[in-house]
Amino acid sequence: MFGYYFRLGVRSLRRNPALTALMILTLAVGVAASVSTLTILHMMSSDPIPQKSSRLFVPLLDPGQADDYTPGDEPIDIQITYQDAQNMLKSGQGVRRTALYGLQAPVQPPRTDIAPFNMTGLAPTRDFFAMLDVPFIHGQAWTEQDDARGADVVVLSRDIAEKLYGSADPVGKRLTLLGAPFTVVGVTDKWMALPRFYRLAGGVRYGDGEEFFIPLATAIRHEVTHNGNMSCSSNSGAGFAARLTSECTWITAWFETAAASDRADLQTWLDNYAAEQRKLGRLKRNAPNRLFNVPEWLEYTKVVGKDSKLQTWLAFGFLVLCLVNTVGLLLAKFSVRASEIGVRRALGASRAEIFRQFLIETGVVGLVGGLLGLVLAFGALALIAMQGKQTAAVAHMDWQMLILTFLMSVGAAILAGLLPTWRACQVTPAIQLKSQ
Repeated sequence: MFGYYFRLGVRSLRRNPALTALMILTLAVGVAASVSTLTILHMMSSDPIPQKSSRLFVPLLDPGQADDYTPGDEPIDIQITYQDAQNMLKSGQGVRRTALYGLQAPVQPPRTDIAPFNMTGLAPTRDFFAMLDVPFIHGQAWTEQDDARGADVVVLSRDIAEKLYGSADPVGKRLTLLGAPFTVVGVTDKWMALPRFYRLAGGVRYGDGEEFFIPLATAIRHEVTHNGNMSCSSNSGAGFAARLTSECTWITAWFETAAASDRADLQTWLDNYAAEQRKLGRLKRNAPNRLFNVPEWLEYTKVVGKDSKLQTWLAFGFLVLCLVNTVGLLLAKFSVRASEIGVRRALGASRAEIFRQFLIETGVVGLVGGLLGLVLAFGALALIAMQGKQTAAVAHMDWQMLILTFLMSVGAAILAGLLPTWRACQVTPAIQLKSQ
């Protein structure tokens, strides 16, 4: 019976093509507007590393001055000091630890047809690659010994490696970076965590990934200035060495635990560490020491702003407006078929059968509207992606949003068709037959 009613619904689309086209277009525009904004919100707020997001933790300490602190105030920054980062790396906590900061570096290409240029990258420790499941197409991460001695080694992104060396394997080759010869030890494959949760302070949260990686100790040895934000609660003094011993925050640290349940042990260690530092005259605010897993970190740093959420609500408000218009169009469409309904009722069709027939018909409208809405949504996302690299990174639809588009369009059409369908079921057969 469903197939019969479905075929009737398809045929009814051709009875009044102008009215049917208007209904489908109204529904499609509403679905496209809501789905495109919802897609961007979905991509912006999605879990960037779902396989281990509950086991990755970022610590947050507050090294600010006590004289301007009120209990409950937020820390001065979402980063930590260099000395705290170093102590955390030496702590042995978790199965992996890393500390990192963003940087830019001039590179002298080995090819004479390419002019020198600046690359944007990251200075982490070697655990970063395994912690974030970074894939390699050539070579591997540098060794622990490279970390310890601050060796001049570099890992390149696939795009940069192809730009500098073509399709050849560059592992073992020398590259002039920061004015010094660096040895290429690995090339990462296409990889992008959206958002780039591992470095939210001063970095681009969406868009192109890192172009190169060098060991943290190497960047410190070369006195490479950080590329990002820095907050100081007191005068740090002049020079790079003074920054390393200051209370300025410009480093991000991460721990990976074996299980999410190990969080309590890590929190205990962090509290004990902070207590020891206070005995040394540091961390004078005595503020709470915090740990955030990845979802909590994205929420705390407000990666998805209120503007994005407001735009999504406005888009759904527009969808509701489209549904109201669709209700009116369906009422008009079904009202002209009162005589047909009267004949069917006189021939023995029940109100439930009439209800199912017209509800399936509205579902057909929703299906066609969903297909058109999907096309319009792809067009809207393509226009949004043209606005820049950051928007292009999130302006694409995954399979979840594809399924949601169809469910939303059909569901919206059925919701809009409930009142017109109920009105159609109230037709009295005797009155309609007498009027013919």
